[in-house]
Amino acid sequence: MSVPPLTRPPRLTPGARVAVVAPSGPVAGERLDAGLDILRGWGLDPLVMPHVRETHPSLPYLAGTDEARARDLTDAWCDPTVAAVLCARGGYGVQRVTDLVDWAAIRAAAPKVLVGYSDITALHEAFAVRAGIATLHGPMPGAVTFLKDARTQEHLRATLFDPESVRVLEALPDARTMVPGRATGVTLGGCLALLAGDLAVPHTRPSARGGILLLEDVGEEDYRIDRMLTQLLRADWLTGVAGVVLGSWAECGDYASVRAVLLDRLGSLGVPVLEEFGFGHGESALTMPLGVRATLDTQERTLTLHDPALDAAAR
Repeated sequence: MSVPPLTRPPRLTPGARVAVVAPSGPVAGERLDAGLDILRGWGLDPLVMPHVRETHPSLPYLAGTDEARARDLTDAWCDPTVAAVLCARGGYGVQRVTDLVDWAAIRAAAPKVLVGYSDITALHEAFAVRAGIATLHGPMPGAVTFLKDARTQEHLRATLFDPESVRVLEALPDARTMVPGRATGVTLGGCLALLAGDLAVPHTRPSARGGILLLEDVGEEDYRIDRMLTQLLRADWLTGVAGVVLGSWAECGDYASVRAVLLDRLGSLGVPVLEEFGFGHGESALTMPLGVRATLDTQERTLTLHDPALDAAAR
């Protein structure tokens, strides 16, 4: 069974309320405050959920307890005044809360925008499988890249407010064709480590068959990238994938070594592969819609969405 297209939530309009949650690691207060100011400058009304600024009492790499983080996410999603849920940052912790979220309540609520990347990949997958909702692999208000990079900010803003203007996602100048070709499918993916970590877990995607797979990661050495890709290959998770778009591999060592692994593990799939597209943990990061039908063209270095990332009916 191929990856299906998902329900696209409504786009945003000026004045929309957006909830900020911290489902993973703790958030630096000054960074979050700066990010909130940017959102206000876009005409949005950010609502910081109650436990966002907390740190777990005994596990300092988590932002608050698992129950508190799951409750913030559920409450934000089910609040009818909220049009979007923005994750403050990544880190680690989403996999600890996905089974604590009230998915029945999530499904009963109106679809809305979810934005995040890195550890939030597990949340993107959960919303796809458990709620059937398209999401945005994009920058977060408490992350350094969002605060410092104007291109990153502008692409997210355009996707949220005017998604027709970014139907054609153009790769950054460094993008190259690893395996030439053209392919069509529904977008999915994100951080490699999180996708590998979800294998064989209940309520997770069984395969990337028929999909356009987005992959990136941070801080992983070449042999670990090899191990995770090999794990996906051995589990048949990559069997039948239509195409692959590779983002940044920040802090993963010499890119030539990383590229050799990517070519070795993905080149034999016999599908188009475009590398260094420009999303993920890099200095300039595009917002990549997940759950939307798209066409990858390695010659043009584009990913063209068949429909805008967000629906025409604004909240």
